[in-house]
Amino acid sequence: MQYNIANIFLTVYALIITLIPISAQHVQFTANQTVTWNECIASYENLALHSSFASLIKCGTTDVGKPLHLFVINKDGIFYPELFDRKKTIVMINNGIHPGEPDGIDASLMLARELLDSSSNLSSILDSVIICIVPIYNVDGALNRGSKSRANQNGPEQYGFRGNARNLDLNRDFIKCDSRNAQSFNQCFTRIRPNILVDTHVSNGADYPYTMTLITTQTDKLGGVVGKYLREKMEPALFTAMKNCGQEMCPYVNTMGRTPESGLSDFLETSRFATGYAALYNTIGFTTESHMLKPYPQRVEATYSFLVFLLQYARDKRRELQQLKLKADDEMLKLKSFGMSFQLDTTAREKLAFDGYEARTEPALVGKGERTRYDHKATWNKEIPLYRKYRSKIEVSVPKYYFIAQSWHEAIERLQWNGVMMNRFERDTIIEVEAYSILDYHSPSKPYEGHFLHSEVKVELTKKRIPFYAGDYFIPTNQVAVKYICEVLEPQSEDSFFAWNFFDSVLQQKEWFSDYVFEEIAEELLQSDSKLKTDFETAMKNDATLEASHWNQLYWIYKHSEYFEQSVNVYPVYRFNQKL
Repeated sequence: MQYNIANIFLTVYALIITLIPISAQHVQFTANQTVTWNECIASYENLALHSSFASLIKCGTTDVGKPLHLFVINKDGIFYPELFDRKKTIVMINNGIHPGEPDGIDASLMLARELLDSSSNLSSILDSVIICIVPIYNVDGALNRGSKSRANQNGPEQYGFRGNARNLDLNRDFIKCDSRNAQSFNQCFTRIRPNILVDTHVSNGADYPYTMTLITTQTDKLGGVVGKYLREKMEPALFTAMKNCGQEMCPYVNTMGRTPESGLSDFLETSRFATGYAALYNTIGFTTESHMLKPYPQRVEATYSFLVFLLQYARDKRRELQQLKLKADDEMLKLKSFGMSFQLDTTAREKLAFDGYEARTEPALVGKGERTRYDHKATWNKEIPLYRKYRSKIEVSVPKYYFIAQSWHEAIERLQWNGVMMNRFERDTIIEVEAYSILDYHSPSKPYEGHFLHSEVKVELTKKRIPFYAGDYFIPTNQVAVKYICEVLEPQSEDSFFAWNFFDSVLQQKEWFSDYVFEEIAEELLQSDSKLKTDFETAMKNDATLEASHWNQLYWIYKHSEYFEQSVNVYPVYRFNQKL
């Protein structure tokens, strides 16, 4: 993999850590089976029972009624996140969000055993790193085992199902939190506040020689000192380390066209995804995507190797990562603007050395038409385009406060689950605030993850005097959670609470009129308001549908009069920029 920066140090560093055996006790994973949820939890319980460095904690519940577990490895013997030594690097590993992709489940269990073995070469990691492992996040799907749902995947023999007990894809749920799994995770994550999050997966898509591909938190969206450090230092070191140990990986094969030759682009993980959510808290995120067509033991080993090198990096760069987190959090306290609607910049083109298989177009084996076949005997190595730059299409200023009424309890609960600092008005008051009016939005005809997700939201910002009541909330933005706050409360954000339909009731008009009664009122309005009359006549000339319908004419006058309700399409989260 090629980068724009020359970094000889990284190559030397990666070579040093890969010359050290991963573990003197490491035994290659060879089985074509993955553990069941019961077997997995029992194994972690046994590890915790025999080590004072580990504890298996129940950190919430799931939609299926089983607990969500967290396995904490901390040499200090402290297992409550609020008491963690923040001078250590805190790494969180999330497994089984899609239980049909179980590579990380087995790799993490194998890793935990070796970390807790005092004779292992990995044990020194615990001097500087605290590891928090979610054994299986989608407990619901893990209990729904079968062997057919991953039709293209090469093992294991049985595995779990992608959807949870409510048939939700949990890797789209980190903002809307429809599942109890996500509600538990949000609260757990914001207590842990890890430096690094790894979410383990198996890829779909094109065929290629690499066993491991990697999604790194999109660095332009992550931004600041963390994004720069990730792009220039950490990511190159991990790619080099994997290459030096014979487990060369490539960026996630997110193709620009049908096959890898067309070029690759960074995957934009918005905050509905695990690592996109983590990025809102300046947490560096990695999504491992082992290749579905490789044998299961080979995929588990590749996942294990990546986790080992990541932990070694977390150990060796502890002070750098600690300072990075402090600087990033300080940046949040001074954040002036927030970018949204990130789009790929196709003018910023890099080059990537890529090993590939020749893609051939052949007559289809079934029915009529053509099929694509990758020829493993015809390999190639060449430079292909790589697009990594994203730019925000929308930039908003960060206000001093957001105001939200206590009636919007679904939004307030999620803010609370994320540890957002909020205050409440002590008495009724009226305040002039900045208020958005929703001018337009698009919604799909079919639901996506249980919602009719709004997109292409257009707004207008005006000043309004709004009544607030004792118990309503005002949210200061000078806190570390500011990016989360802006992400969910700014209506134009792709993963805002508005986009996920939490405020749809404001989009419906509640009061109407009877045309035979309003006729005289409309006539009086036009006679008494010359501007309204002029605007109405102009609208009649320019809008054929208005001219063709008398009811539409009356509604136009009604909508532009004082009779029309003032709350419809007014977004009920307000911005305030003065001192309170």
